[in-house]
This record gives sequence, C-alpha cells and structure tokens, in this order.
Amino acid sequence: MKVVLFCGGYGMRMRNGAADDVPKPMAMVGPRPLIWHVMRYYAHFGHTEFILCLGYGAHHIKRFFLEYEETASNDFVLRDGKPELLSTDIADWTITFVQTGIESAIGERLRRVREYLDGDEMFLANYADVLTDAPLPDMIDRFEKSGAGAQMMVVPPQSSFHCVEMGTDGMVGAITAVSEMPLWENGGYFVLRQEVFDHIPEGGDLVADGCGELAKRGRLGAYPYRGFWQPTDTVKERTMLDDGYAHGVKPWALWDQVPA
Repeated sequence: MKVVLFCGGYGMRMRNGAADDVPKPMAMVGPRPLIWHVMRYYAHFGHTEFILCLGYGAHHIKRFFLEYEETASNDFVLRDGKPELLSTDIADWTITFVQTGIESAIGERLRRVREYLDGDEMFLANYADVLTDAPLPDMIDRFEKSGAGAQMMVVPPQSSFHCVEMGTDGMVGAITAVSEMPLWENGGYFVLRQEVFDHIPEGGDLVADGCGELAKRGRLGAYPYRGFWQPTDTVKERTMLDDGYAHGVKPWALWDQVPA
C-alpha cells in the first residue's frame, strides 16, 4: 500500500532562527531525521512505496535521500578502505518526490499527488512529524472491514492542563485533567480511499474538508489509540524524542526491537 507523506510545511515552532529553512520533518532524532523514522515505521510493516508531498525546504529532503549514507545507521565491515554493509535501510524503498507548493494546504498537497497513486483504492497518509508504536496491520484491517471512506487515528488530548467545573455561585465543583476527559484528537495517521478526493475542493484541507464531509455522511472511521504517540510541534517535544533515543528509549522504533 502506498504511503503519502505531507512534508512541505514551515514548522515555525521548530525553527531555530530566521536563517533556518529546514522543514520540520528534517529535524533530527538520533542519527536520522523525523521523516526517516516515520518511513521506517511503515517499511517495518511492508509498506515501502512512498510519495513525498514537498514544499518549504524541499531541497533538504531531496539532498538527504540523494546523498543517503547507509553506514550512519547500519553495521558494516570496512575492508580495504571500503564499507561492506551488513544490513541496509532504504535499498528496497521507492520514493516519489513531488513539489506540491509552498503555501498549499494539506488537502491540496494530496490532490496534487493523486496521479502518483496509480488509482489504488486504498492508501496511507501521514504528517511525517509524529511517531507512534501503533499496530498498523490492525489499523488497516479495521478500516477494510468498516468500508469507510477514510479513517484517522485518534489519541487522548496531550495537554497537561486541567478543566474546572464551576457553578453559578463561583464555587468549583470538580477538577479534571484534560487527558482524562472523554475527548480525542487527530493523531495524524490516516488510511484513505479514493473517495476522499470527492470531498476536497481546490486549495482545501484533508481534515476540515475531506474528513469533515465524510463524517457528516457517516463515512469517517476512527482508530482510538492510547499507546505511545508523540508529536513534534515544538523544539521541546523533538528534544524529548532525541534524548529518549540517546538513552535507548525509542518505543516507535519497532524495527530495532528484538522479538520476545
């Protein structure tokens, strides 16, 4: 199944300064950028055909793959001054690079790569900046059985804030952590059918337009997940992932886990 990755946004909250034009998916976690970790997740489950929706800072992403150095994350033997790889990362990947505009909304980026899906009835999509250890085969299986037009992973709110219930007399009746409330938010992992294109207008958004219209029609499924899920909207969140990787705490790296 093909995987569409949206990797053309500015990522303003991740930038270090005005001269920093590196897109958010290229922020480093360990020896590799975020987008690599997301792609390894899909490849771990056998999905190795990727379509990259490029935009801001596209040259950084292109250069990374064109100059890819396998020895950075694979064991190898140095013989006569030349490395002999003991394993590889991306040798079996097919990656299509498509410039989808600097200012394009996510839905418009998806529209602009539709021709590269080769008419496939179902495909996967992702923001390329969120890591998880969710069971992808189960996610896809649930979608197939539902017959829905689209499905999104949903996760509990990540905010550490508390909601306060206050009476008309100004007295507090209850305090509840947002994460404990019966609320869910978009987790950024999608399984889609071609049907979604029927509801995304030119310049439109995937969630607000495509998924929103499908929801009104009873055609949008949800995959609730309470396991590991980590966005990288801020430098702090990305640093947490990087620190975890440095200490061997990387639950999203399913490809590195030794079977029990």
